[in-house]
Amino acid sequence: MPTTETNEHKALREAVSALGKRHGRTYDREQLWSDAAKLGYLGVNLPEEYGGGGGGISELSIVLEELGAAGCPLLMMVVSPAICGTVIARFGTEAQKQTWLPALADGTRTMAFGITEPDAGSNSHRITTTARKDGTDWLLTGRKVFISGVDLADATLIVGRTEDSRTGRLKPCLFIVPRDAPGFTRRQIDMELQASEKQFELTLDDVRLPADALVGDEDAGLLQLFAGLNPERIMTAAFAIGMGRFALARAIEYARDRTVWDAPIGAHQAIAHPLAQAHIDLELARLMMQKAAYLYDAGDDVGAGEAANMAKYAAGEACVRAVDQSVHTLGGNGLTREFGLASLITAARVARIAPVSREMILNYVSHQTLGLPKSY
Repeated sequence: MPTTETNEHKALREAVSALGKRHGRTYDREQLWSDAAKLGYLGVNLPEEYGGGGGGISELSIVLEELGAAGCPLLMMVVSPAICGTVIARFGTEAQKQTWLPALADGTRTMAFGITEPDAGSNSHRITTTARKDGTDWLLTGRKVFISGVDLADATLIVGRTEDSRTGRLKPCLFIVPRDAPGFTRRQIDMELQASEKQFELTLDDVRLPADALVGDEDAGLLQLFAGLNPERIMTAAFAIGMGRFALARAIEYARDRTVWDAPIGAHQAIAHPLAQAHIDLELARLMMQKAAYLYDAGDDVGAGEAANMAKYAAGEACVRAVDQSVHTLGGNGLTREFGLASLITAARVARIAPVSREMILNYVSHQTLGLPKSY
C-alpha cells in the first residue's frame, strides 16, 4: 500500500475541492449532484464499460471527503454509487448492470439501501424481512427503518432473507425494489437532524418482484452483503473526515483572526493544542480509511473488513472531537448560523452511531482480530 497519494489522486482531490468551494455550505443538493455527475465524480468507482470512471472506493472516498471539507457533503454518495453500484457491478446480471450502472454513474438515477430494521438494530442476523418464492416471482414482506433518501431514489436495494433449501436456515439476499412497486410504502421519520437527505421507515407488504429483481446468487449469503457494507463503512469515514476538516478549518481561521488580550487566541496553547490534536486525529483516521479502500479495491475483502471498521470508528471519534473543539474555539459564535458549525454537533454524532455503532465495531475487533470470546 502506498503511504502517500499518487499525483492522480492529488489532482482529483484538488478538482473536487474546487467544485465544493464553488457551492459552499449553503449548497443546493440537486445542483451539486448534477455538477458532480457531469464531471464524472459520482461514478468514479464504477466500471468504464458501464459509463463509470474505472476507479474504486479509493477515488470515490476522495470525492466525498473533499465535498465534506468544503461544507457540502452528498450523503447519497455513500448509498447509491458506493453500496448499490458496487454490489451490482460485482454480482449483478448483465441486464442489471446495463440498466443501473450507467444511470448511477451519470447521476440520472439513484438507489437507496435498506438493511436496518426496527427490532434488529445492529444485529443483521435478526433481520425479519423475508422473501419467498411464488412461481418465478418473489414476495417480500417486512419493515425497514432509518433508510436515507428513499424519496429521491428510483429504487431501493433491500436486504431480505430467504430459506436455504439445503439447511432450512434463513440467509440474506439482495433485491432491487422499484419505488412505485405495489405494497412498497414509506413514512418520513421526524428527525432533529437537519440534512438534505431525509430518513424513512419502509413497509413491504407482499411486494411482488420478478425473478430478475434478485441481485447475485441466491445462495451467496453474507459474501454479497458485505461487498456493500465494507464500502459503506469506508465512505462513512470519508464523510466524517470531511465534516471534521470543515469544522476545523473554520476554527483555525477564527483563532488566527480573533484577538483578545492583545494577541490572536490561536497563540494560546489552550486553543492551539486541542486544534492541533484534532488535526492529528483526522489525519490518522484518513490513513486507516485509505488502507481500507486500498485493500477493498485490491480484492481483499477480509482485510478490508477489519480496516473499514477501524476507519469508520477512528473517523467518527475524530469528527466528534474536531467539531466539539471547533465550536468551543468560537465560543458563542460557534452556535450562530453565521459560522455554520452548530448544526454539525448533531451531524457529527451520526458518525458514531451509523451505519454501525462504535460498540459493534469494538465487538468486531475484539472477536475477529483479537480472538476474544463473544459475550452474545
